[in-house]
Amino acid sequence: MARELKEVQGIIFKRQKYKEADLLAKIMTKQDGIMTLIVKGALRPKSRLSAATLNFSIGTYVIYTSEKGLSNLRTYKGARQFDGLYNDLTKNAYISFIFDLIDHAFVEYQPIGKYYDLALFALKKIDSGVDAEMITQIVQMKILAAYGVEPQLKHCVICGKEKGVFDYSIKMGGVICSDHFSTVTSRMHLKPKETAVIRTIGLLPIERLGDIKINEETKRATRKAIDRIYHETIGLNLKTKKFLDELKLFSSRI
Repeated sequence: MARELKEVQGIIFKRQKYKEADLLAKIMTKQDGIMTLIVKGALRPKSRLSAATLNFSIGTYVIYTSEKGLSNLRTYKGARQFDGLYNDLTKNAYISFIFDLIDHAFVEYQPIGKYYDLALFALKKIDSGVDAEMITQIVQMKILAAYGVEPQLKHCVICGKEKGVFDYSIKMGGVICSDHFSTVTSRMHLKPKETAVIRTIGLLPIERLGDIKINEETKRATRKAIDRIYHETIGLNLKTKKFLDELKLFSSRI
């Protein structure tokens, strides 16, 4: 495919040194997917491209691409940063994990559609100070579909019942109602409120979620449950998740 010059709107979420004065920057876009850009001269002191390719910058970028392999960043228009992330290690750790999670669900240049909106939702919410743990749990539940393991949260996987008391079964791929608690040995034995939270964040559209406020005990339980779902269905081993877990452990000891 011939290389072409095109504009893409997106979010820079990862960068690393490439050559003496160049960078490789990963950008997430809605229509053109996730791609890696060569940013020539970005490490030079007076480079205009350096600030525009800081992590979690959003803007319109003019790139030279063949829609495979590395693309080249030529210039940009109206790039801005989410300032609330730069001086907060915890916020940065959460959002880095979220973008890493989405990144691993797709191959480069594969359109990601609604998951771009999900990433932008998370970025804006965490930047503005909304509970980063809950935003992360929302993303984790919603991105499962992109990994091909979307759970059944709307109704009981056995009888189709939609209302009542529920638990979750990883083996069965979703929620089960209390009518089957005595026969399903693979259920997670979550409290009804914990299962209700997991169902809510997985089912409701992001624009209707708002600011979810739950107590710390429930939040810890749902985090543990979601981590277990990921471990037993996907088996990801992301450095960003390991760092986030270490950071939370360190904070809990202070």
